[in-house]
Amino acid sequence: MSVINLGLVGVGKIARDQHLPALTESGDFHLVASADPHARHPLIPGHAALDEMLTAHPELEAVAVCTPTSLRYTQARLALEKGKHVLLEKPPGATLSEVEDLMALAERQGRSLFAAWHSRFAPGVADAREWLRERRVERVEIDWKEDVRVWHPGQAWIWEPAGMGVFDPGINALSIVTEILPQAFFLRDARLWVPSNCQAPIAARLDFSDALATPIVADFDFRQPGPPTWSIHVETDRGRLSLAQGGRRLEIAGQCVLDDEEREYPGLYARFAQLIRSGSSDVDLAPLRHVADACLAGWRETTDAFHE
Repeated sequence: MSVINLGLVGVGKIARDQHLPALTESGDFHLVASADPHARHPLIPGHAALDEMLTAHPELEAVAVCTPTSLRYTQARLALEKGKHVLLEKPPGATLSEVEDLMALAERQGRSLFAAWHSRFAPGVADAREWLRERRVERVEIDWKEDVRVWHPGQAWIWEPAGMGVFDPGINALSIVTEILPQAFFLRDARLWVPSNCQAPIAARLDFSDALATPIVADFDFRQPGPPTWSIHVETDRGRLSLAQGGRRLEIAGQCVLDDEEREYPGLYARFAQLIRSGSSDVDLAPLRHVADACLAGWRETTDAFHE
């Protein structure tokens, strides 16, 4: 199959840390150009806006949208209207209705739309899903905690209404749990701690359960000093499964069965190429819906002001 010409929309931290290295080694994509009013890649043509990039490079077949969440709908819609396949960095939009509209547009245009939940491509996730398929889940505990000053330095947008605050990393955990658990689950209670000078939470506790009343508890926190904690523990009728280090390490019954290097984004781009070549889309709204439910039904408590 021929290589797919791709344009990168947004050249911020996530693009530099993850997308650019993955595209450099990809045999499926050729990075043609970028669009960002503030940053450029030194080795490819850079443009201040998406429409400028699309006009200058008619050979583009796909775009990866890596801008702040509040900008993604307009950019993705323009790309789809121009006949391009679209990868959306997580979360795929600021609201559920935005993403649903993009899904309908992609179908009308006959183009692939990919909501790129990158944490689902962590090494241990697929094996965890298969192991849990034949077990009865009895309890789930999610701990997703990190230092926002280390992992999101200078990213003021994350504290705005569409920035999601601690849900920006927390939704990664939800993307894994919705992938590996055999039963759908639903929010029962939520507590959100919001700094007095911000619009988005710095910490959250979410209590879910499924139709069998299985307790599923998530603790998200941006205030943890030192190394991050990205772990999911699932108690079952046949032992405990743990995903640690964001899904890179898998333990079953206390024994490590997988500990591999992080290669989420190469897997993500391989999946995008597969979708394009098969003429299909992959847009799962479950992780975003859980965050929306928490913001709709959660209790809010004001906490200390946040200062970078």
